[in-house]
Amino acid sequence: MSISVLVPIANGSEELEAITIVDVLRRAEANVTLASIEESTEITASHQTRIVADCLLSDCIDQDFDLIAIPGGMPGADRLSQCKILIDKLREQADKNKYYSAICAAPEVVLARNGLLEGRKATGHPMFRSALDVPDATSPVVIDGNCVTSQGAGTALEFSLTLVESLYGAERRRTVAESLVLKSD
Repeated sequence: MSISVLVPIANGSEELEAITIVDVLRRAEANVTLASIEESTEITASHQTRIVADCLLSDCIDQDFDLIAIPGGMPGADRLSQCKILIDKLREQADKNKYYSAICAAPEVVLARNGLLEGRKATGHPMFRSALDVPDATSPVVIDGNCVTSQGAGTALEFSLTLVESLYGAERRRTVAESLVLKSD
């Protein structure tokens, strides 16, 4: 059975976070769908990188996903937080006790603003923690049940590997992590 992952993006999403999530989870052999909430599959990310999504969010919203992973970046996180079909999908994900996650500004801007972190520990970018119950400000990743959050671009690899471990287990995480290291003969 293949693991399915949704990574929604918008104009202004943080490219390093979005691409790291997609890349690492695809290395783990997850079926990852990168979906734009915009009117086009092409978005302009927070540092002016153009990214072409696999599809529009509206084209895949009826699919079931094992994980929804939200990249941060501004104003991308704000745009994602205002996307009704995404927020409804995230609520459904939480209600079904399936994984949902966010990094950087997204834990506060997308999840907390829409009531998806009530009673949960979380972390995020230091500029976006006022609405979060942060257990340890130095922890790069916080897991609370089926919700995984992380601090930002500098923790994107650790975050993505934690998502692999949550979905597949520690052995797959180790295998994927090892594949990211160049080995000399």
